[in-house]
Amino acid sequence: MTIAQPKTIDEARLIIRQAVRLLPRGGGTKPALSTPLNGVDIIDMTRLSGMLEYEPGEFTFTALAGTPVAQVSQILAEHGQYLPFDPLLAGRGATLGGTVAANSSGPGRFHYGGLRDFLIGVRYIDSKGNLVRGGGKVVKNAAGFDLPKLMVGSLGCFGVLVELSFKVLPRPETFVTLRLELDDLAGVLQAMQKASDARLDVEAVDILPRDQGYVLYIRLGGLQAAIPSRLERLRNLFTIRGEVVEGLEETGLWNAARELEWALPDGSLVKAALTPERIPRLEVFLAGKPVLRRYSCGGQMAWLSADAPLKELNEWFYLLHLNGTAFFGPPGWPRLGEFTGRPFYLRVKDALDPARHFMEV
Repeated sequence: MTIAQPKTIDEARLIIRQAVRLLPRGGGTKPALSTPLNGVDIIDMTRLSGMLEYEPGEFTFTALAGTPVAQVSQILAEHGQYLPFDPLLAGRGATLGGTVAANSSGPGRFHYGGLRDFLIGVRYIDSKGNLVRGGGKVVKNAAGFDLPKLMVGSLGCFGVLVELSFKVLPRPETFVTLRLELDDLAGVLQAMQKASDARLDVEAVDILPRDQGYVLYIRLGGLQAAIPSRLERLRNLFTIRGEVVEGLEETGLWNAARELEWALPDGSLVKAALTPERIPRLEVFLAGKPVLRRYSCGGQMAWLSADAPLKELNEWFYLLHLNGTAFFGPPGWPRLGEFTGRPFYLRVKDALDPARHFMEV
């Protein structure tokens, strides 16, 4: 295995032309996706970094793929803007390219939509070393064949991302979180549904199971003057008042969620798309198993952390008819369970990388 670290797009094109099999890597924050198998070389994109264009008035920016998400967030914050889909693992060094390739959205996806709703343009290098553009740099020009969307969650299998354009939003003036402790799953799912259905512009809704019972986190964001009345309306939905979390504690709570700090430090970690209706079956299946869970985005996303190997989790996912993506764990199991999109994936792979130059899922 060799590791190439291009400093320019032209260097990256030359490396790709000369390589046999490649795995693109960003910050390496998701080892299950960024560790190559035998016979596969790495193209490390972290030196291809920096903001290229930023128009605060247009709410768009363009940056190189190796740019750290944390750096982008800091620049946006200076203008009161942010990436509302809550990109994960920024504190550990996640890059824009790796975030896109892994479709790495956090709790904010509940209200604003996921990463694919904010990516408006890409430039990537195909298996022949050609530089290809898809989409645009401003929202109104993001038309035509939607290559940017194909790159979201592609795990680097279609090409090497070198440049990305996003739209952004104004950051809410303040945030507050209501923390509810409930004894049973039916109760927490009912409370989550009430929060989701309430017309209160809820920012995020996450469930964290514990040894006994569940904790429900409901986040509000907006103007400082409007938050107290909205919070009171939220609390009135429930028979228990719950605990209000504010200020630095509230910020730290959601930062920890984005950094996946609740997960086992040396275990496997997998995300799976599901619906709230499927949570009870998953909870029954996992009962008695040493698995940490977090249900995010109003029950639309499940995170499982376990000491069990990814091969065993793959068997679980097949039994549960789930499709998952591994973030932490050994290489070789990037996708788990029923990969229902595989026929479409293969058609795109045949079109964009017929020689199988880039490591396959």
